[in-house]
Formats: sequence, C-alpha cells, structure tokens
Amino acid sequence: MPKRTTDELFQLIKSLEKAEKRNFKLFVQRNATSADRKTVQLFDALDKLEDYDEESLLKRNKDIKKRQLSNLKSHLYRQILASLRILKDENNIQLQLHELMDYSQILYDKGLYLQSLKILERVKLTAREQHQLTYCLQALIFEKKIEALYITRSIENRAEILAKEVEEVGDRLFVINKLSNLTLQLYSWYINMGHARDDKERIAIKAFFESNLPKPVGPGAGFYERHYLYESYCWYGFILQDLLMYYRYCQKWVDAFEQEPQMKMVDTHLYIKGLHNLLNAHFMLQNYEKFNTVLEKFEHFFHSRQVNSNDNNRVQSFIYLYTAKINKHFMEGSFTAGLKLIPVIEERIAAYRLKMDRHRILVFYYKIACLYFGSGDNEKTIEYLNRIINWKVDLRTDLQCYSRLLHLIAHYELGNYDLLEYLVKSVYRFMAKMQNLSVVEEEIFRFLRKSFHSDMRQVKAAFISLKNKLEKYKDNPIESRSFMYLDIISWLESKIKNVPVQEVIREKYRSSVRRKRR
Repeated sequence: MPKRTTDELFQLIKSLEKAEKRNFKLFVQRNATSADRKTVQLFDALDKLEDYDEESLLKRNKDIKKRQLSNLKSHLYRQILASLRILKDENNIQLQLHELMDYSQILYDKGLYLQSLKILERVKLTAREQHQLTYCLQALIFEKKIEALYITRSIENRAEILAKEVEEVGDRLFVINKLSNLTLQLYSWYINMGHARDDKERIAIKAFFESNLPKPVGPGAGFYERHYLYESYCWYGFILQDLLMYYRYCQKWVDAFEQEPQMKMVDTHLYIKGLHNLLNAHFMLQNYEKFNTVLEKFEHFFHSRQVNSNDNNRVQSFIYLYTAKINKHFMEGSFTAGLKLIPVIEERIAAYRLKMDRHRILVFYYKIACLYFGSGDNEKTIEYLNRIINWKVDLRTDLQCYSRLLHLIAHYELGNYDLLEYLVKSVYRFMAKMQNLSVVEEEIFRFLRKSFHSDMRQVKAAFISLKNKLEKYKDNPIESRSFMYLDIISWLESKIKNVPVQEVIREKYRSSVRRKRR
C-alpha cells in the first residue's frame, strides 16, 4: 500500500505553489550538474504522484536507481529549502532577523568587528520593537563575544551596559517561558481529557495552575508576557467551564493585538487563534450580536494578504473560520442551510490533508454530524460519527464518548431497536471506562433502556420527565459539559412537541434576539 504522509520530501513538494516550483527549477538551473538533472527528474516524478509509492516511482523512472534514491532525496530536500529561502516573505520579521544575524557573522569572520556590531544594533532595535526577545538575546550574546575578544572601544562602560541588558532580557524570557509552558500544558490537558469532569479534576487543575503561574505580570509588561498570561487563563477557564473567565481573557487576547497592530503581521497565527477563541466564547455564552461582529472581522481578515501569505495561516484560518460558520448555524437553528458548508469543508480537508492534525479533522466530523442530526438526516449523522468512532482512541476521549452517545440517539431516531439494546450497553461501558459518565449521561441511558418497552404515551411522558430532570443540571459547572457537546434539551423538546429539532432551536434563537432588542 502506498505511504500517504510519511515521506517528508513528498510532503514538502506537495506543499509548494506554482511560483515556488518555478523558482526551484530556476534555482537548480543556475549551476546545473548531472546530479542536479537527476534531482529535477526526481522532483518532477514526485510532483506527479498522488500518494507516495516508492515502488511505482522507481518503476516509472528507470534512470533513478534504488541505491541512489536516499542520497538524491536528501539533496533534493536541501535544494528545495534553499530555493524557498530566496523567496522569503518580506513581512516575516523572523526571517529578516535571521538574515541580519547571518550578515553580522559574515562581517565578524572577515574581521570587520565594528561593522558586525553595527548590524547587531539593528537586530536589537528591530527585535525590541517587534517583541522578539530571543533574537535580542542572541545579538547580545554575540556582542559580548566580540567585546570580550576585541577592544572595539565602541562605547564606554560597555561591559556594564551589556550585562544589564542581558539580565533584563533574561528575566523577561524567564517569565515568558514559564507562561508559555503553562499554556501548552493546559492545552495538552484539554486535548487529552477535555473539560474537567468532576470535583477531583477541578481541584487538580486548579492546584496545577496556581503552582505554575509565575509572579503577577504588571501593566508595563511586554506583549508576549501579557499574551501568554491571557492565553493561560483562557485555557484554565475553558477547562473549568468558567465561561465568563474564558470570555474575559479571550477578549484581552484579541485586544492586545488591536493595541499593537504590527503584531498581527509578526504572529499572525496567534491573532487567528485569538479570534477563534473569542468566537467560541461568544458561541458558548450565546452572545449572538457580538459573535456576528467578530465573525465579520474574521472573514475580512481571512481574505487579507497577510492570511494568504503562507500555508500555515491559510490552513489555520480555514479551520477556525469554518468552525465559527458551523457554530453560527447551531446558534440560529439553521442546520439545513448549514449543510451547504460541508462540500467546501470536505474539499479543504482533502487539499490540506498533509497539514491538518487529526484533532481538527475529528472536530469537523463531529460538527458535520451535528449539522446532519439537526437537519433530521440521521443516516448521514451516523456516517460521520462512524469516522470518529473507527479512529484510534488516543486523543479527545470526550469527543469519542459524545460521538458514541449521539450515534446511539441517531439509531434511536431511525427506530433501529434491535441494534439499540447492544449499543446502549456498549456505549455505557465505553463511557464508564473513559470516566466520562456524569449524572446527565446516567439519566439518558436510564431513559433509553426503559423506552424500548414503552408505548407512545409512556414515551412522551418519559421525555417530559427526562427534560425536567436534565434542566436542573444546566447551570451546574460539572454537569454542563454534557450540554456543550449535545443540545439534549432541544432534542427532548422536539420529541415532546413532535417538531424537527432545528425548529426548536430556531425559535429559541428568535425569542432570545427579541428579548435583547427590547
């Protein structure tokens, strides 16, 4: 079977745009040798393949011998990177600073120490303006090296000034590292575990957060100290399902970029991620008007030159924008209209399959399944949920659990009672094993077990009873996580009123909008 994603050279070639491929050919032709001609041949051969298949590659290209392939691939990989380096983005501050550091090293090696120091001053000035402290520290360390080896007499008291600058940058980087580590660890917790499931987990995450949070960051702190502080609190509030905390710090996250607009160019992906989290906060709090305002801003940014300057920005903005578009249909109860998004999403997932992580794909599949469920197409719901259920259970166990629960409800809607008795036991065991059974889920399973043997009047009474029981838990922080994955209350109301679930949600949306306009 062909290897789809494991070959790094193949992935790199498939990521290239037409202009980048053309530039590579021109780059190689400048100093072409016989070996270079073979690398171009290998480049063209790999570019034509849909999936990486070494056996097919060698069969179609007789001039390339198997014993040569490894060396040719390594050489080609380096040449592609070198050609891409020439096509650097002028707006990429990191590449600019790297280039200046390279120039400084070249001048140093030539013995032109004062010129090298002059370049380093430019590095430090630009790095400070753009909050790139690691480059500032590199420049300072190089500067110390020059001053320690050669008497440049560039500035009096240079040793004391340099020592103070290094200490200040080092202190700031220490805080940034502590906060960025905390952010990453909280994100990892969420990816593996989802939201806090009980008091024990809430206490554990609270203790972890407080013990790893560095000293208070003052109002005069730099951009990244503030950013990672806000992001840490975002994840902390999100895991605890403290939605007001989550929203407050998402807003601070985006506001920090609005206050320093040049940072949208420097760290575009962080701004995109901030917009995504702010949209998510408004969605969870059902802030319709604010959600639409931020979505409009995001859509405008999505089409900007900055987003379309590289694949990373394009992929990330697609994921977050289309997640928000689906959430808009969830809020408004327009599930059938939302189905129009699915072909675009499927097309992009296929196009970006080498660049999207499995977690994002699983989330899309779950949201698409919910769109189909809300529109009344239970068979398509099951089809998309099966894509999640058949995936290896190694991340987002919460998503795996609720996929199985929705899968169970979709079969219930289809009247597949012969299958349901087995599914109820299977899903219950799975959720218990994953420690994902709350009072809400226990009540749902209890209802489903009884409903198989009840007549229509008894079932309707049972729906009303279950709805009344579950509504008591909606505002409970521990139990509310169930309602974040599945609007079970609206489904119960649809069964009680005998109307499609999207009509129930649409009417709730309209009523809420009317109340807010009074």
